[in-house]
Amino acid sequence: MDEEYDVIVLGTGLTECILSGIMSVNGKKVLHMDRNPYYGGESSSITPLEELYKRFGISDSPPESMGRGRDWNVDLIPKFLMANGQLVKMLLYTEVTRYLDFKVVEGSFVYKGGKIYKVPSTETEALASNLMGMFEKRRFRKFLVFVANFDENDPKTLEGVDPKLTTMGEVYKKFDLGQDVIDFTGHALALYRTDDYLEQPCLETINRIKLYSESLARYGKSPYLYPLYGLGELPQGFARLSAIYGGTYMLNKPVDEIVIEDGHVVGVKSEGEIARCKQLICDPSYIPDRVQKVGQVIRVICVLSHPIKNTNDANSCQIIIPQNQVNRKSDIYVCMISYAHNVAAQGKYIAIASTTVETSDPEAEIEPALELLEPIDQKFVAISDMYDPTDDGTDSQVFASRSYDATTHFETTCNDIKDIYKRMTGSDFDFENMKRKQNDVFGEDEQ
Repeated sequence: MDEEYDVIVLGTGLTECILSGIMSVNGKKVLHMDRNPYYGGESSSITPLEELYKRFGISDSPPESMGRGRDWNVDLIPKFLMANGQLVKMLLYTEVTRYLDFKVVEGSFVYKGGKIYKVPSTETEALASNLMGMFEKRRFRKFLVFVANFDENDPKTLEGVDPKLTTMGEVYKKFDLGQDVIDFTGHALALYRTDDYLEQPCLETINRIKLYSESLARYGKSPYLYPLYGLGELPQGFARLSAIYGGTYMLNKPVDEIVIEDGHVVGVKSEGEIARCKQLICDPSYIPDRVQKVGQVIRVICVLSHPIKNTNDANSCQIIIPQNQVNRKSDIYVCMISYAHNVAAQGKYIAIASTTVETSDPEAEIEPALELLEPIDQKFVAISDMYDPTDDGTDSQVFASRSYDATTHFETTCNDIKDIYKRMTGSDFDFENMKRKQNDVFGEDEQ
């Protein structure tokens, strides 16, 4: 271990594994360590089921009705991939897709007045939806056509809207959209967690709705994908990429100290040895003195023996409960997957409800989601602190990732990856930098 590396990475969460993959592809010498004996850190999938019970301090063993423990791979952090989003692009460019299989999530639903409805995202669905009255449907259809044609560089498509000045609230007003439609457009299509976006320039929101529509257009059922065997497969896929390009991996490796000299990181001390480096990437748990708490997320993992009611018996879906519907500032999300994704025993479903904590009683906050899931065979409650780095790392060359937020997709995680990349290299992130070099196959073709 007493060697010099360009980059040392601590923690094998998805953010860290993608960055070590990119750095390795770009010719950097990378050492990747994790104090845990498994990959994935916070974003791992726990198997067997007995391990999950142990992790949450439940002394009983799983009942026999849960099937074989090793048939379970339970995500600690629930997220889906947007089919046309940045993470899929990263998987395709690095060819990490060759290690993974994906399934399309069967549907996206939105909560209104105690019931759940399918999210209309095409003109045809909008016109058939029970979420809106007839006149509202026409106005919403006009709005969707406007968004689809919107091109900030072509004044003819703007219809008097200034992408950088007109707020999204003003755009809704222009199309005379009612509160319920605004709720599901902002929260179920543009996937905002709060209503702050209404006061901001509309371009970001219009691009988010376009991403949703384009992702939906790829596969038809919903804009979301999910990997077989759970999200823990993602960090492992990028770790393989890094290893192919010469990255060194050490699991179960305690980190005793991050060695700083004259304000710069120079290495990491573990079990009496020091590995030297020029730059360090890590998750917040490795540098508590360089991060600040910015909130909490509650996640409740629920094991069910039935699909969720009113979802057409979907074996996977997402439900968004817009904050307005339950008098909150931020949305509540439910991600549901099942035995069809090789993450649960035959006939079993895993639904994970999550939201940003706003009060001193987080379990009461998440209750509206749990009511949709009854009856629940077993639930596991986790309340996690969220951390952001206190500085940008340019002086110390220590780059901390952000904690995973309550959103149900990886777009914010990808933004963090691009942001860290830019701070580390001084140049904008470019997907082209992730492409495997033509001849770098390292014997993989024979597999």
